[in-house]
Amino acid sequence: MARILVCIGSPSDKDYFKDADSLAVFFGLEMIVEVLSAHRNAAQLRARLAQAAGDGVEIIIAAAGMAAHLAGVCAAETNLPVIGVPLPGSSLGGLDALLSTVQMPAGVPVATMAIGAPGARNAVILAARILGLKDSIIRHKLDEFKAKGFRL
Repeated sequence: MARILVCIGSPSDKDYFKDADSLAVFFGLEMIVEVLSAHRNAAQLRARLAQAAGDGVEIIIAAAGMAAHLAGVCAAETNLPVIGVPLPGSSLGGLDALLSTVQMPAGVPVATMAIGAPGARNAVILAARILGLKDSIIRHKLDEFKAKGFRL
């Protein structure tokens, strides 16, 4: 089973992944959700990222609001693909998080999704598409999902 590490900035961010959880199950992906803030526990985040690949993690999804440095730090610390999900969390409705996530310097790529729950869903679908390149079962599930009009 393909493993995805979902790093969220705070426990309340897990709510944005409710629908994404069912997608992961459908595609046969194991989603490990951990609260790892780029600001509040940077050393713990770096340590987790250093062991992620050895633990079988193949893709990282990083979701955070406001300054949203989480995805960028993940991309700087690992060679695994990183998918960023900006979250609403300020008076700017997530625009600040979107800009923080998408504006990465050359050499630190982050695939950036839409703000909030739709972005969380798309992050899981993109992870499945990446993993489906080498896994025919996931590829078949993607075909089935598309045939269902992108709904479960």
